[in-house]
Amino acid sequence: MTAVTAPVLSLTFASGTLELRGLDQGDAQVPQGCLWDPRTGCHRAPALAYADVLRALVRQQRAVDDRARAYVTLEHGLRVHREPRPYQAEALEAWLARGSRGCVILPTGAGKSQLACMAIDAKRRSTLVVAPTLELVRQWYDLLRTSFGVEVGVVGGGEHSVAPLTVTTYDSAYLHMEHLGGRFGLVVFDECHHLPSAAYSSAARMALAPFRLGLTATPERTDGKEALLTELVGPIAYRKEIVELAGDFLAEYDTERVEVELAPAERAEHDTARATYRGFVERHGIRMSSPRGWADFLIQSARSPEGREAMTAYRRQRELAFCAPAKLDFVEHLLARHVHQRALLFTADNATCYAVARRFLIPAITHQTKIKERSALLAGLAEGRYGALVTSKVLNEGVDIPAASVAIVLSGSGSVREHVQRLGRILRKQGGKRAVLYELVTAGTVETFTSERRREHVAYR
Repeated sequence: MTAVTAPVLSLTFASGTLELRGLDQGDAQVPQGCLWDPRTGCHRAPALAYADVLRALVRQQRAVDDRARAYVTLEHGLRVHREPRPYQAEALEAWLARGSRGCVILPTGAGKSQLACMAIDAKRRSTLVVAPTLELVRQWYDLLRTSFGVEVGVVGGGEHSVAPLTVTTYDSAYLHMEHLGGRFGLVVFDECHHLPSAAYSSAARMALAPFRLGLTATPERTDGKEALLTELVGPIAYRKEIVELAGDFLAEYDTERVEVELAPAERAEHDTARATYRGFVERHGIRMSSPRGWADFLIQSARSPEGREAMTAYRRQRELAFCAPAKLDFVEHLLARHVHQRALLFTADNATCYAVARRFLIPAITHQTKIKERSALLAGLAEGRYGALVTSKVLNEGVDIPAASVAIVLSGSGSVREHVQRLGRILRKQGGKRAVLYELVTAGTVETFTSERRREHVAYR
């Protein structure tokens, strides 16, 4: 009697998904996550499920022709070796112990990019690094090229070259992952708190990489979707907070919250404008704290003269809170007090940023500032040609400014992550510096509540 041999199954990568052929539609041993696709007559799963599908088939002792995997083994590891800090070695060990999947939470300036290089060196698989901005793509490109001594691919910003080590933006990953998703065995998601958004999470699902590393200082999101990181990258493998590293590996620091008062005339104008805005919102049943609150307010305010008056009032009360004259007077005092130190001033919007730049004759960096000009201004601060820079939000993430030791937050959102990132900008060690962050809050305005929300982090306790 001739033994019946189970058919060889085939697994292929197709447009960000896996196609499993060779199993009947009603087969009881279909791996979890695979669904029958009647259009193509095969089982289909997100590329993200690659490792799980393969493991399930191996447990079933099913022969598989794996055509999905198109990544390669790196011929060479790190060319430049730096002695890892103890917590970096611990983080790598913890990540490897979790199957080389998961998130590492370390404060700004703690060396997350060096940890990523250590992870790439440990796995030696084709690697894609995904970063939120072109400036960070440039920094990763330089780091990988010098650390591994190989040509590095770039996808995004007008470039499209793919190599075993490649860097891309989240936007470009979303656009191209259906074609690139089979070519990398390791994906590093820098500033991975961006990943749970609808578009970016689909890019993570279209990558079959069995090894995944997420890096961030603050995974928490205002929409609560950070829980998705476990599915898209893996659970938190390792975490250290600013207070645990300050002194030994980050600069020692102080934080100081300063409340300023509006002048009587400003207070009256503020309260009148706020009452106009709040009255309109309440009459129209708009909940500004809901995800659709701002969009609903925009729509309703555009439909009538009353609505346009409410929008004008909303902007005016914010302007008075964000750029109160008393704040600017105190900034003048702080700049004089720290005249021999490098300072970064943070605002919530471009209008306040430019107002501060005009008053104190210091350079401004906003989203409108070109990359070359931005680099020149940051170099000027590092070299001491400028004593201070003012910015809106573009320096919140991924900018290395070890020379800066003073941060002045004039205004911002209620985001804990934004506030911690701003603190992180001044914590890179340089000599024996001690950093200080000043948070200026206009009393009796929405800023009081905003300040309480954004200080809900151990770094400010």
